Order: sequence, then structure tokens, then C-alpha cells
Amino acid sequence: MENTLGLQFTHVTEMGAIAAARASGLGDKKFADKKAVEAMRKHFNEIEFRGQVVIGEGEKDEAPMLYIGEKLGTGKGTKIDIAVDPLENTTASAKLGSRAISVLAAAEKGGLFHAPDMYMDKIVVGPESVGKIHLDAPAKDNLKAVAKSLNRAIKDLIVVILDRERHEDKIAEIRKTGARVKIVQDGDLLPGVAAAMRGTGVHIVMGIGAAPEGVITAAAIRCIGGEMQARFWPRNEEEVKRLRKMGGSEKKLYKQNDLAGGKDILFSATGVTSGDILKGVRFFGGGARTHSMVMGTKSRKVRFVDTTHSLDKIKIKYML
Repeated sequence: MENTLGLQFTHVTEMGAIAAARASGLGDKKFADKKAVEAMRKHFNEIEFRGQVVIGEGEKDEAPMLYIGEKLGTGKGTKIDIAVDPLENTTASAKLGSRAISVLAAAEKGGLFHAPDMYMDKIVVGPESVGKIHLDAPAKDNLKAVAKSLNRAIKDLIVVILDRERHEDKIAEIRKTGARVKIVQDGDLLPGVAAAMRGTGVHIVMGIGAAPEGVITAAAIRCIGGEMQARFWPRNEEEVKRLRKMGGSEKKLYKQNDLAGGKDILFSATGVTSGDILKGVRFFGGGARTHSMVMGTKSRKVRFVDTTHSLDKIKIKYML
């Protein structure tokens, strides 16, 4: 897939990012998300494959979002499951904050877990720390293990966690160990990827975030190594029933291979606004420049793609 569809799927996230960036800074996150959805759907449907959304933005009756079960592509070619977030970190886009991205993961049919739209407790570490952490262990134990695997002191570690009231005790527990905490307002997907890459300044991601983004993170971890552990965190009985109906369990400890078990996985993310890893879309007269990250399980390479788009030659209504 990486060799045959990699560039085409990257083009999809690029177009989603450009469309979202056009609408960024206007204070309307739903409008920016809508523009990204329209762009991605259009370009998905120009690719020769038989795609189905397994991680999207809701059920069919919530269209025009890319909904769970939606068919994508020309209807010819390979059957592929798609996990997609046209605009991850919508608040950052609305305010021109940092780390908004357009992102997707793709795998052969059945290669991605059909996660419902609910919360998930997660921990993500890099390749050096595989097998040395546990989601249920105290933060001190996990941080000690990660520090040892990286040949660092705990005080040298940076932990990323979402700024939520539910994390107040966890943040206090982490800081008590001496580790530094980077609190982010929204979007734990890209920090999860960063934790598995060296030189990003992120060593571990902890906390409760969205389950669909967790599956996409797991797909990236499968491509580059590292370890992710997660457990669904339903808030009520209705969510428990929905999770079980989709084949999940609120008690099971999931790892990256459970959430993204495909043999042939592709991950692509394009920056909408600039962050620690990806630069945002930069517009100029007649065009735009995008910065993307692409990876796959076959090559196990991380490619950064810096692309210049001549928009005056691309007749795209939603960008005008």
C-alpha cells in the first residue's frame, strides 16, 4: 500500500489541511472541519480503491462528516479500511493555535479496530521502553522504567497529558517524581506519535483522550515501533453497550497490535497549523506549501514531505 497508494493518500491529507487552513483563525472550528471533510472526501473518491471508513466522525445520520461505514474511492481495486480525522485539534485551528493536523490511517480490510466515539485511557512510549511499562502501574514506576531505558534521569523526562480536570491527580503524581509535564489543550494524537520518535522532546504520553484518535495513534506506532497500551473508558452504561456491540470490552487492556493489527498499514498526517513536528500550511500568491509525515509498516520509514501546491492550476471550489 505504501508504494502503490502512499502518495495518493498523502495528497488527501494535504488537501484536507489546505482547506482547513483556509478556514482557520476565523473562530469557527465546525466550519474549518467541514471544509477539511469536503476536501478529503473529494480526493478520496478520485483514487482507485474500495475504501470504507471504520474510524470517522460519527454515524451515517451525522453526514456530511466522513461517517463510520461510508464508502470511499472509485469502487475498483483493493479493499481498504480507513481511519480518518479531517481536522484533529479543531480548537487550535479556530484560534490559529498549534498542532492542528489532517490525518488518516489505512490498512487492509479488517486491519483497524472499529472503535466507537468514546474515551480511552492511554500510555505511549518509544521503542526503547517496549515491555517496560504498564497502563495500571503507578506513574512513578512507569517513569522510572522509561528513564532507565533511555539512560536518563526521571527529571529529564517530558510527559504530555491533556489539560482536563480528570487529570489533575495524575499531573500532580507525575510532577512529584520530578518529571516535567507538558500540558496540551487538545489533541493527543500527534504527541503519541512524537513519543515513539527520538529528538521530539516527548518521552511518554499519558491520560484519557478520544478512542478513535487512539486507533490512529496505534497505527502510527505499528509503523515506527514503540508501545501503546489502552483501555476504553466509557462514561455510562449506554457507552458500555455500544462498545460491546462493536466487539470491544471496557475491561480489556489493548495494545497497538489489537487496535491496528493489519499487516499493511499506512499513516499520513499534514500540518494545518504549526507544531513541534509538522509545520502548518503556508500560503503564497497562487499556491500553498504543506508539510506532511508519512510512514508504513512495510518500509518502517518516516518520511517528511515538503510540498508546494500551485492552487491556481487546481480547480478546487472549496479553496476559492
